Amino acid sequence: MMEFTVFLIIVVLIIIGLAILLHFIPVGLWISALAAGVRIGIFTLIGMRLRRVPPIRIIEPLIKATKGGIEININKLEAHYLAGGNVDRVVNALIAAQRANIPLAFERAAAIDLAGREVLQAVQMSVNPKVIETPVVAAVAKDGIELKARARVTVRANIDRLVGGAGEETVIARVGEGVVSTIGSAENHKLVLENPDSISRTVLGRGLDAGTAFEILSIDIADVDVGRNIGAQLETDRAEADKRIAQAKAEERRAMAVAREQEMKAATQEMRARVVEAEAEVPRAIAQAFREGKLGVMDYYSMRNLMADTQMREAISRGGEKPATTGPLDEDERRR
Repeated sequence: MMEFTVFLIIVVLIIIGLAILLHFIPVGLWISALAAGVRIGIFTLIGMRLRRVPPIRIIEPLIKATKGGIEININKLEAHYLAGGNVDRVVNALIAAQRANIPLAFERAAAIDLAGREVLQAVQMSVNPKVIETPVVAAVAKDGIELKARARVTVRANIDRLVGGAGEETVIARVGEGVVSTIGSAENHKLVLENPDSISRTVLGRGLDAGTAFEILSIDIADVDVGRNIGAQLETDRAEADKRIAQAKAEERRAMAVAREQEMKAATQEMRARVVEAEAEVPRAIAQAFREGKLGVMDYYSMRNLMADTQMREAISRGGEKPATTGPLDEDERRR
């Protein structure tokens, strides 16, 4: 019984040891690599385990590259993985580029992948160009008519400029700017409607793909619609603004005239008050002159007669109206 227990313990230890050994030494993966013609040492796989690199992430892309006729150093694959890259995607891009006769080195593909670009998609776009449709671009011709155009841009990925090159948004913005400037330089909107391809030729000749990750193959105007009459609307708005300015100035002049009129009325009322006040002092002055002996009765009657004659002349000049005040003195009043 004791011997059986010892034997069982030994078997368990052997199984545990084999499990640990097979964990650090992927024998199945090593055999698959040898069967595919990839010469790799068993200690290399153990070193990957120690460096915390899953051997399957390196060996399977390496087998794929070897079968595709691409020679890649296993150390470069491992370095790319440790840098955070996708080894399998890079190898797929290299195989696709080789099949399409597109020159692409591993270092370039790894740099594109580490830059965050889809390197496989870029290779596929180099083979099959992509069509980018711009949003509706509104522009105004010289005759004031608004035109709304939509363009389709056919682009091909430029692998050499994928690292550091601008993206699709820049291409769309540049094409929209070119459409606006081309329509704006047209003498009238009818010329644009008759020859929409003139926009394509003008925009395409400006080299809008400079500094981008794409190469523009063609620019096609998909649709052109007539919008508002911006020129007439601007003239209407300008006339309305001039009208409001004129009304404001007229209102300002009217307010100033009303203010001046009020000032004149106030001055006239003040003057009349002073005249009334002065006229009220006349009887007092006459009475004071009588008391002091400076004015006689005959002088007073002469003054009254002169005032009556003056009022009569004023009445005759106004059309024969009788004076409201006392007329000239008669003989009885003079005798008295």
